[in-house]
Amino acid sequence: MQYIQFRVGDIVQMKKKHPCGSQEWEVLQLGSDMRVKCRGCGHIALIPRPRFLKGAKKVLNRDVTKDVPLAKRTEESTEG
Repeated sequence: MQYIQFRVGDIVQMKKKHPCGSQEWEVLQLGSDMRVKCRGCGHIALIPRPRFLKGAKKVLNRDVTKDVPLAKRTEESTEG
């Protein structure tokens, strides 16, 4: 199973429509909860990550089929 990595600014198509009729959401904030904004009416919602991952269909504004390297994590030095 391939997992999609979301980034701030991604436009995500969800499986179910928002009451305004749009299926497209823009990711505003990442974390244990995802803050997303409806592209149809501008409504901002805070969705738990598992529920968001289950409802996400695809990312519309970038190619997710390419292997994108993970951002390198730099550890702060504790010496000193």
